[in-house]
Amino acid sequence: MENYYAVADIANLIKMAVAPVFLLTGIGSFINVLSARIARIIDHARRLEERIESQQAIHASRAELKVQIRRLRLTGWSVGLCVASALLICSLVALLFLGGLLHFDPSEALGLLFVLAMFALILALLLFLGEVQMAVRHTWVGSRIDLD
Repeated sequence: MENYYAVADIANLIKMAVAPVFLLTGIGSFINVLSARIARIIDHARRLEERIESQQAIHASRAELKVQIRRLRLTGWSVGLCVASALLICSLVALLFLGGLLHFDPSEALGLLFVLAMFALILALLLFLGEVQMAVRHTWVGSRIDLD
């Protein structure tokens, strides 16, 4: 009968770990979006560098390249914070299982890990918001063509 309770305890631990695992899925999806943005920013920056090297619209291209570099830094920091958040969530799940298997109470550490993970994710989202706002503010679409 004692084995049954151990299996039930482990099943309960798995149930408790499901929510953080869903959070990891969301963070992974967000990292995927950020990675795609980084790729687009890098591609655009390379095109701007080629324009500068070929002496085409040097002043405008330099200004736009500076914006792309700032966007790249913001997005890079956002990815780093997402990864930190994911690592904290993974640590939370591991500690949850260790506490259950080794019979100690990790409640305070779990709370701290969760709060740190949320702060990292909040900062990542704020940096992402800043990058998107910067992209919108510095959009060059339609600036070379008279649309009226």
